[in-house]
Amino acid sequence: MSTDGQPHIVAIGGGSFVPDARYGYEPSPLLRYALDLTGQDRPRICFLTTALGDGAEHVARGYAAFSQLDAEVSHLVLFPMPNMADMRSHLLSQDLVYVFGGSTANLLALWRLHGLDDMMREAWTEGVVLCGQSAGALCWHAGGTTDSFGPNLRPLADGLGLLPYSCGVHYDSDPQRRPLLQQLVAEGTLAEAYAADEKVALHYVGTELVQAVSYGKGAGAYHVTPDGSGSADERRIEPRLLASS
Repeated sequence: MSTDGQPHIVAIGGGSFVPDARYGYEPSPLLRYALDLTGQDRPRICFLTTALGDGAEHVARGYAAFSQLDAEVSHLVLFPMPNMADMRSHLLSQDLVYVFGGSTANLLALWRLHGLDDMMREAWTEGVVLCGQSAGALCWHAGGTTDSFGPNLRPLADGLGLLPYSCGVHYDSDPQRRPLLQQLVAEGTLAEAYAADEKVALHYVGTELVQAVSYGKGAGAYHVTPDGSGSADERRIEPRLLASS
């Protein structure tokens, strides 16, 4: 649970993990920032790989990465069936839930089929810190842009809606992301948006963005709103720079 008992979401544009010669990947400063919000010396972490199809190799990589933390780590998968009988109780008992990236559309469909959408909302209101990258960042928002349907990005307007905004991820690494998000916000297809470059996370308390954080110099976050004349305004939000180690 979060230290203040409030609902926290840390939505990572990219860079939850950094390469590690021994383990493959290790948690980045963004993920460690999210863990600090729990206030626990040995937090309980549950990770989900739904957006990746719950392949055994992805679960194994998750454990390899999270094993470098002093944490009690578990995972929740839905293929070929849920791996635990009481998913709700397990999620509510966690300090942090982390969602890997992949297909946002498939994640949302499966979560709704199994009732995880309601469980996540309850966990959030109870103070479990919610965190994730890419699809695992977008899913908490009202919508965003996604490559779930192919390499050409398309709008997605049926996110979980815990946060009433749209979300842009990988904002500086995929040339489609910025212009399409601006277009969709300008025309009203998507709600006003917050976006994050690689190595940047958006930290919300309740539904308010309280700050952006980063471990990449020059990386930014952005607030995209319609300007009333058919275009969009984009305002840069300067992230707080985190220590890189």
